[in-house]
Amino acid sequence: MNRRILFYIVLELLISLAVVSSITEDSENFVQSRKTRDALEEPTSKVNYTGNQIWKTKLINDQHKKVIMSLRNQGLIQTWGGNRTSLDILVNPINLNEVADTLRNNDILYNIIIDNLQQAIEDENPPITHDNEDRQGHRMTWNSYHRTSDIWGFIDYLAQTFPDFCKVFTIGQTHEKRDIKVLKISNGKVGNKAVWIDGGMHAREWISPAVVTYIINQLVYNLDNEPDYMQNIDYYIAPVMNPDGYEYSHTIDRIWRKNRRPNDPTLSGFKLCYGTDLNRNFGYKWGLGGTSKDPCDVTYGGTRPFSELESKAMKEFIQGTAANWKAYISFHSYGQYILYPWGYASAVTTDYKDLQNVAHKAGAAIRAAGGPTYTIGPAASTLYPAAGGSDDWAKGVVRMKYSYTIELRDDGRYGFVLPASYIQVTSKEALAAVRVIVEAASQA
Repeated sequence: MNRRILFYIVLELLISLAVVSSITEDSENFVQSRKTRDALEEPTSKVNYTGNQIWKTKLINDQHKKVIMSLRNQGLIQTWGGNRTSLDILVNPINLNEVADTLRNNDILYNIIIDNLQQAIEDENPPITHDNEDRQGHRMTWNSYHRTSDIWGFIDYLAQTFPDFCKVFTIGQTHEKRDIKVLKISNGKVGNKAVWIDGGMHAREWISPAVVTYIINQLVYNLDNEPDYMQNIDYYIAPVMNPDGYEYSHTIDRIWRKNRRPNDPTLSGFKLCYGTDLNRNFGYKWGLGGTSKDPCDVTYGGTRPFSELESKAMKEFIQGTAANWKAYISFHSYGQYILYPWGYASAVTTDYKDLQNVAHKAGAAIRAAGGPTYTIGPAASTLYPAAGGSDDWAKGVVRMKYSYTIELRDDGRYGFVLPASYIQVTSKEALAAVRVIVEAASQA
């Protein structure tokens, strides 16, 4: 071959390699810069929601739902509570006009239920005083929303004060090394059937741990006044299943939902996103309808069933405890629902009539206690599909006869920022429902 031609071939090859190297280096720099930028997007001080609004939209047809989901996917709104005909959305002040125009152009009716979310947050929770600690040996009240340290202090105090009746189990630790605790309340009788109650699986649902601790307080101090079927039960109660997320919702972002374990950035285009939705992470029909594969999404179900320390700890404790499990009750908010399996799809259990009957009795008990009407039905068809839920797992795997998710107050007027003045009335209603479910469990 002519040397001149060979020289130009080699020269062209070297130039090509240099270009490829340059492109590769630029790409790596771009990816690294994205990693750094997105990591810095994680807030370090309290998120301020001044001017953010909550709107209740009316969804008449599938096209309306597609419009809402499109707005959500564009990052113009966040979705809150809702069902098949109505959805509450959070709208940032810079997007108010665009979202309003889109809704009007698509004939979607809406009304503003919170015109300044930050003000609602500031009005939600009155300061906690130390008076209660001096009087009872712990700081818990049911006039304010308490931090995890107060809740753990409360159940530890009960275990120390009533060692023959109460026992605390630390069933695991979170990513941020917080304890996950369960309180067992039992009269110790052989043959007792067992009921599991949990709260705080979603961080922003503050009414849930408040209600669960209220129920604990009533069981410990007033069980002698309850019917025999309430007394002869082993209660396993986890007030805060998501301590990291719950603390984060107090200190940084009031509207945070998931836990706080950072996700693999390669799963989301090298965007560093935190948290998994614990109530999409349980191992029954995991990953089906109503769950997201996007680690940045609020309904992200994790990389596999029980990928999260919190759900794994619950699974291992429940399945490793020689308890005669008969009922599962998980408290969430909001919307005022009593839901039973299945949640993964619009289907019912073979014994759904038993679940339905008890749920209706529980709803009647709530009304008799002065509460509102709760909507009742199988989760997916009543509300929306949500695979990987804890109630489906409790029913489908552990075989707990009566498995319920109870979505507490309210119907959307305050949503996740329900004022603390509602704690006691909501708790009394919830306790009335628990009595009904426990009675059924005692006969199962």
